[in-house]
Amino acid sequence: MTATYDTSVEPLGSASVTTTTGPPRRIGVIDLGSNTARLVVYECRPGRWYRLVDSIREPVRLAQGMAGRLKPAAVERANAALELFADFARGADLDAIEVLATSAVREAENRDEVLSRMAELGLTARILPGSSEAEYGTLAVANSTQFADAWVVDMGGGSVQISRMEDRRFVDGDAYPLGALRLSEAFLGLGEEKRGATTAKQVKRVEKELEKQLGHLARRFADEPGPLVAMGGTVRNLAKVVQRKHSYPLEILHGYRLRRGDLEALTEEILAKPPEELRQVPGLSWDRADLIAAGALVFRWLLRTSERSELVISGQGVREGAFYRLFQPAPHLVDDPRRFAVDNLFALYPQAPRHTRKVIELALLLFDELAPLHGLGAAERETLAAAAKLHDIGMTIGYYRHHRYGSQLLTAAGLPGWEHSEQAMINLLVRYHRKGTPSPSAYPGLLDASHRPRLLALTVCLRLAEHLERSRSGRIQGLRAVVKKQKVVLELRAEHEPTVEMWEANKDGPLFEEAFDRVLVLEYAGGGAGL
Repeated sequence: MTATYDTSVEPLGSASVTTTTGPPRRIGVIDLGSNTARLVVYECRPGRWYRLVDSIREPVRLAQGMAGRLKPAAVERANAALELFADFARGADLDAIEVLATSAVREAENRDEVLSRMAELGLTARILPGSSEAEYGTLAVANSTQFADAWVVDMGGGSVQISRMEDRRFVDGDAYPLGALRLSEAFLGLGEEKRGATTAKQVKRVEKELEKQLGHLARRFADEPGPLVAMGGTVRNLAKVVQRKHSYPLEILHGYRLRRGDLEALTEEILAKPPEELRQVPGLSWDRADLIAAGALVFRWLLRTSERSELVISGQGVREGAFYRLFQPAPHLVDDPRRFAVDNLFALYPQAPRHTRKVIELALLLFDELAPLHGLGAAERETLAAAAKLHDIGMTIGYYRHHRYGSQLLTAAGLPGWEHSEQAMINLLVRYHRKGTPSPSAYPGLLDASHRPRLLALTVCLRLAEHLERSRSGRIQGLRAVVKKQKVVLELRAEHEPTVEMWEANKDGPLFEEAFDRVLVLEYAGGGAGL
């Protein structure tokens, strides 16, 4: 899915829910899961922009030893976490707080032992049915990936939610009692004093249970296309380990494509080691080492059964789904996830709207005028527009080295909905929008030598646009490229001769020649936009 792009520097959003005055809203979401409890806090202007400003995580293992009833020790751990979260919330000046309880609480006969403590703390829980839990996860995927249709798999400690998304909307889905904690206790010896490596017999028992619970989905996987989008701490941890093994150049999990071959190899490694040895595996979380085998087996089975070649990792899940329900009016969807990601990041680090608008305009005009030389299409044009909008976000930190700061902000924030290779390209365009020559080798495994021509072409378009806006006054009213065998004459329209812009843009001649094998010639063509 390719987004349309214009030169607006205002974040997209619904005017009906936009707050333009007063302080931003602060929204908290508590997720009391079967394995982990987490509190997240978002700061936002509903419908326009948001950012995560805090997160507290506490492993509670609420479902541990559960046989219809929550164990006293588990209740104690959960209540301690809730007391911690409630105390934080009291001091965090939240405008709203949503409390979600999932598999363990909804199944427990003695759930009131937790719910009553919540009430004492001033918290009101929403106990999500399995289908609602699946729907929340699907909403997160709809707002943070480029997919219109997909299968969404959310693995928690007590259950796995599998849902179908079509046209970015939840079609159907449910929860299955196949969470990492539950499977580990039932089939893999969790709780045994000296637990060893996973045996072949244990693997067969897990796979038999998966077939029993999920076998009916095999036909649907075959008939209903789309990627498997996987979320939850277990699969993110599996992906993180694989990234470490391959020295992956981006520290971003959301949108990472975990290949089936890599998961197969990692699963065999995990099955061959006891939990104590797994805790030494780089990237593997200490408190997931005794649960990770169950998660690996579930996702391996899903890839094999669905005949998919990869999992697409989602860094967002049920908590984000709950947040989007407060952030956007029904059906709680941003207009375009890719464009929203760019607009959202710009809103967090805004810079000179008029200058930014002009740089976008000139960059896209140069792209179009130079099309006979680069032969690139709509996808690259969209990439250029995104980089042009974000090129100066590093100015939030400071002018000197702001190209590097912008690159660092992009790496830290990520752009949900954009492929990692596209994010690498945008990162390089921002990093080199002032000077220097970018190289695909900065992102091995994502970019290679075949990306070099388009990278140079896009860098030329952005850098020339920046330099033709050197005085930040919008002097250039129009331009035209006259392409000849050995040179390109760039005819510039402006009210007065743009001396400083031509002085700066002439410095881009060597990069232009490297990209297009032609000499760059700048000419002032008089006033007015028409050429």
